[in-house]
Amino acid sequence: MPTERLSMRRIRELLRLKYESGLSSRVISASLGISKGSVGDYLRRAQAAGLGWPLPEAISDTALERRLFPGQPAATAVDRSPEPDWAHVDRELRRPAVTRALLWQEYRTEHPGGYGYSWFCEHYEAWKQRVSPTMRQRHAAGEKVFVDYAGDTIDVIDPITGEAQAMKLFVGALGASSYVYAEARPSEGLADWIGCHVGMFASFGGATAITVCDNLKAAVTNPDRYDPGINRTYQDMARHYGTTILAARPYRARDKAKVEVSVQIAQRWVLARLRNHRFFSLVELNQAIGELVADLNGRIMRAYGMSRAELFASVDAPALRPLPAEPYAFAVWKRCRVAPDYHVEASGNWYSVPYRLIRELVDVRIADRTVEAFYKGERVASHAKSPGRRNHTTLADHMPSAHRRHAFWTPARSTAAAEKIGPSTAALTMAIMAARPHPEQGFRTCMGILALQRPYGAVRLEAACRRGNTIQARSVCSIRSILKTGLDRAFTDAEPEPKPLRHANIRGRAYFH
Repeated sequence: MPTERLSMRRIRELLRLKYESGLSSRVISASLGISKGSVGDYLRRAQAAGLGWPLPEAISDTALERRLFPGQPAATAVDRSPEPDWAHVDRELRRPAVTRALLWQEYRTEHPGGYGYSWFCEHYEAWKQRVSPTMRQRHAAGEKVFVDYAGDTIDVIDPITGEAQAMKLFVGALGASSYVYAEARPSEGLADWIGCHVGMFASFGGATAITVCDNLKAAVTNPDRYDPGINRTYQDMARHYGTTILAARPYRARDKAKVEVSVQIAQRWVLARLRNHRFFSLVELNQAIGELVADLNGRIMRAYGMSRAELFASVDAPALRPLPAEPYAFAVWKRCRVAPDYHVEASGNWYSVPYRLIRELVDVRIADRTVEAFYKGERVASHAKSPGRRNHTTLADHMPSAHRRHAFWTPARSTAAAEKIGPSTAALTMAIMAARPHPEQGFRTCMGILALQRPYGAVRLEAACRRGNTIQARSVCSIRSILKTGLDRAFTDAEPEPKPLRHANIRGRAYFH
């Protein structure tokens, strides 16, 4: 039975992975969930149709399908022999030195009018997948690392309360050498998941081209067979180390058989040996795990006649990608809509972004020390992370000009501006702010009073404020009314301060100096 034809969307993705990303047929087949032979068949059809990458923009899915599958010519009446006995073919292939070509030649000798070699191979593969879907995976040096958590846990006891906390065992296994890395963590959360990868790559001294993971929530947000959604932070970490995340198919443990076996070995070689030990810190536990894993990697494997450590040094280590200058700094991504006050919420605090992005969706990256906002892939804001809760961090460049001017007003600045006009104006502004529950509530009134200097001048405004202090007028309307009606004139022409009295019984201020 022929396999089901892929949709045009997935064929487009296949061509992109091959010609744009440069991935091998094996990686593409694992990513798309199809056989390697199917990948080769679609690539041959695209080449025969004269299609390259990128595809023409105007080509529709219908037109693409017609070019890739133009139809079969009319079949001629040929007397075909019965299909081979596929069970017999499969048994014979298990014998040494027996190949498909040899069995096909024997088949054609017995049935001269039988099917061709390509048909023979395709139908044998289809039969084998129906009968036994198990496929032996071959791993290139430094290509893949398989990661997962062990099902069993180990306790760490709090030395103060005596409470036991179950620790999860993270296991990573390299594909070519089967070299094992193990580390205990308090949880399977995102922070611990990323921390395990950072420690694993540091232990290897390099990074693999592909990281194969299970469908746990910290890694995969949408465990779909064809289009799995990878966590944004996990993708960020992979980009930092130059690796590619490949999620195993849901409920397909054979996709990561290497780590499944390594997890089983780690449970027997590490957790079982530590079952009677009591640990009072995570550091102490990981030190014991590291010693046992080193012994495990140093054991001779009978199938290879070498240890995992020796295979790692000779096979995987030289092929690993170099590590970046700095290890990955853990950060969480969050998608936010910018509020009307041009701030976004992150970890209980609010951080500003340019006001032109109000109501837009931005991606916020929350690290240990920084909070960054990205709009359409471009960084638009960067702040130092606030240590407290419910704080506002605002940059002046993110504010509209009117808000920026208003934000710079403080009680001290309002008083300083009023003192330049006169003491009565300063006294009035201080009285206005003192009469409000919060001084900020009087800023607009003070700004309105100071603005009267432009039409009336500083002298008249000072006189009007003097009258306002006398009659306890505390509003812009009252001071403007005093200026309009000319009631400030009486205070402008006030008599000067009287001279001090002169008398023989009065000593005067010179007496005291």
